[in-house]
Amino acid sequence: MRDCLAVVLAGGKGDRLSVLSEKRAKPAVPFGGKYRLIDFTLSNCTNSGVNYVIVLTQYRPRSLEDHIRIGKPWDFDRKKGGIELISPYLGRKDSDWFKGTADAIYQNRSYMHTRPFNRILILSGDHVYLMDYSKMYSQHIENAADLTIATLQVKQSEAHRYGILELDTEGKVIGFEEKPKKTRSLTASMGVYIFEKDVLLKSLEEDAEKRDSSHDFGKNIIPAMLAKGDRIFGYRFTGYWRDVGTLSSYFDANQDLLRTYPELKIDDPNWQIYTNEDPRPPAKFGLYSQVVDSIIGTGCIINGHVENSVLSPGIFVEEGAKVSNSIILDDCRILGGSVLDHVILDKRVVVQRNSKLGAGSENIPNKDNPQILTDGLSVVGKNAFLPANLIFGRNVLIYPDVDENDFGEGKNITSGSTIYHHQ
Repeated sequence: MRDCLAVVLAGGKGDRLSVLSEKRAKPAVPFGGKYRLIDFTLSNCTNSGVNYVIVLTQYRPRSLEDHIRIGKPWDFDRKKGGIELISPYLGRKDSDWFKGTADAIYQNRSYMHTRPFNRILILSGDHVYLMDYSKMYSQHIENAADLTIATLQVKQSEAHRYGILELDTEGKVIGFEEKPKKTRSLTASMGVYIFEKDVLLKSLEEDAEKRDSSHDFGKNIIPAMLAKGDRIFGYRFTGYWRDVGTLSSYFDANQDLLRTYPELKIDDPNWQIYTNEDPRPPAKFGLYSQVVDSIIGTGCIINGHVENSVLSPGIFVEEGAKVSNSIILDDCRILGGSVLDHVILDKRVVVQRNSKLGAGSENIPNKDNPQILTDGLSVVGKNAFLPANLIFGRNVLIYPDVDENDFGEGKNITSGSTIYHHQ
């Protein structure tokens, strides 16, 4: 794939991940105990033989930039090839914040023009999957395609969330509709594309002139190419793939790692997932600790009970505390007597003694964010400091940086509530 430049779209704000993307770009959200979401895309590039990658950032890129740096974990710190992070900037007529996926590429068209690549591989930085792009690339060459779209089969109930393709017997795309309400096909786009560079740049130039365009690949570029008669083919992917765009899908994908026979095999020595490793020592387990069906990151100290949960590096679970069915991100402290169930804690949250988080069975949707929290998960934002003896139910959302004063006199928070930080 030396003739192919990979472009990773990593500027997403990720509103549906709520407080998890409040202070970081969506691709930088921690996952699976030691990874970030973008690690899967970058590792796929490394394992597929992609030598050159550019990452287009936008929303709160600092943690993403700190994580990737010069790309050493993915073997991109090399003389031939490498990785570059590019952010939009204001103040020029031809540059502004990215208005859509296609506009992000369009604003960097001069970069594409000057690089000696004939094909462009476009990827998202926030999907969890293992994929050999070289197989898709080979099919693209064999078909003499202008565009190849990676596809997978989805359930009828999920089809409305995706771009849906109709393919003929040779795999050529004969129909495409973005997020249709009803469809006969269940072949969905994964948001992974291989374009001929000249075709891509011409399509972007034409789209940029349309004032009514959303400048999006699914909504605009692909339908326009199909209308012109360009050669578009689908590539059938059959492995594990998850778009972790919601809190529920993020939680479920983490839980998938805990299965006895997981579909997502992140320990395959032939297809490693690389990351910027946390340098802390191995986890420590106290005399009375209990850990069942869980992933425990480096630097954790576990003296309590952890079950069916994913713990990132540096977590302290004091004796007498219990964590079940939860995702705990870096450097959280859970003190004795506290019980957590179906909870996501962002980094550096302190849960003081005798607190009950995710308590009860009352599943009332979050009143302020019903579109985000409906499945019984409760989420606590980064750097929150929770008071002792706190009790809250399901679908509770606590914003970053809250402290004891933000709770007032109330220590019993009903299901569906939101606690904001008052500066």
